[in-house]
Amino acid sequence: MATRKKSAEQEVSVEDKLKSLYKLQSYLSEIDRIKTLRGELPLEVADLDDEIAGLGTRINNFELELKQLDENTKLQKGKIETSKTKIEKYNKQLENVRNSKEYDHLSKEIEFETLEIELSEKHIREYAQEAASIKEQIEAANELLKDKTSDLEHKKQELDDIVSETKAQEEKIREKAKKTEATIEPRLLTAFKRIRKNARNGLGVVPIQRGACGGCFNKIPPQKQMDIKLGKKIIVCEYCGRIMIDPEMAGISEK
Repeated sequence: MATRKKSAEQEVSVEDKLKSLYKLQSYLSEIDRIKTLRGELPLEVADLDDEIAGLGTRINNFELELKQLDENTKLQKGKIETSKTKIEKYNKQLENVRNSKEYDHLSKEIEFETLEIELSEKHIREYAQEAASIKEQIEAANELLKDKTSDLEHKKQELDDIVSETKAQEEKIREKAKKTEATIEPRLLTAFKRIRKNARNGLGVVPIQRGACGGCFNKIPPQKQMDIKLGKKIIVCEYCGRIMIDPEMAGISEK
């Protein structure tokens, strides 16, 4: 049984092995493309989610600031009422002063409370201006939140549409890739997957392009080009480690 299996493996030529690897590479590249198409949208959706959460926090902080300004305004109004009560009391006491010393003391108290009222009124005006500015910012943030929420809904719908459109397509390609993998000897398949995993663009098998490796574009010596064209053995690029295949063997025309 083992001898028969070994014999079957020997019957598969290197050229056929390379063609199978390149076919598998094509399927896997198409799956990568679908993942990339789908993969960009979730990132956009996540970014929008973060922006919306940030806007919500900003609006909440603005509202807390407004509440604090309102409390500060009430506090200053309370001070004004207290100062007015004191001034009224001091004015009544002025009617019954016994000497200039008492008069001067009460006058200074009235002057001080008058200044306190002016200061509180100044604070109230400042709070009102600050509140008006914050309300404008809340309005702008709410408008932006509305736009971002609308964008998020569209992006989510777009993502759902793409997922539903590409899911069946991806499953079909995966099935083809699985069948192709079954035709490749395990050791070669493992090596291919390792090369593909380490490759920046996920390409484990690349055709020669203008006398250079189709992965890293380093020049290939003429003798090695001839060996690749003959397809009698598996040859990897000495620079990037990718398996190289002749364009004609891969079924593509070298431009």
